[in-house]
Amino acid sequence: MPGMSAQPLAPWHALLAPLPEDAVVKRRPVAPPEITGKPEGAAIAGWEQLTVELSAAGRGMRHLLVVLDAQGTPISANDMVMYSVELGEDHVFYQENVGGRLEADGTFRGTRWRTLGVEGPKDEEARLDALPSQPSETETQALKSLVAEILRRSIIAAR
Repeated sequence: MPGMSAQPLAPWHALLAPLPEDAVVKRRPVAPPEITGKPEGAAIAGWEQLTVELSAAGRGMRHLLVVLDAQGTPISANDMVMYSVELGEDHVFYQENVGGRLEADGTFRGTRWRTLGVEGPKDEEARLDALPSQPSETETQALKSLVAEILRRSIIAAR
């Protein structure tokens, strides 16, 4: 992105890039027991989310999310990377993500987004330009590979 630091970003700070060896997978319920214990929350009882959160120290971040149903089957996944820079008084960020539903038949129903945002000192909200597209087969396979890696690491961490 123009205006970003001349220093290279970390290899993991790219959409669908391999995870660093030291990336930590966090496992937590999708909703607290006070929600899943009620009739309206019963449909998501036992669901969990696996997350990987990586920070690029003031230059952006990456967040991966995998949602598991009550049987431990991945049902949705998302990989999001954001780059951030200050240009004069404006805060500019560029975000990419691929996310959606993982179907039982192995298909992926998702969207790829590219978003450019600018927020100035007098703005109440950032001005956004978002462009959706269909993820390519290569992107879909890369996301599925990341899901498998996150699942593998979560099982190892649980031992």
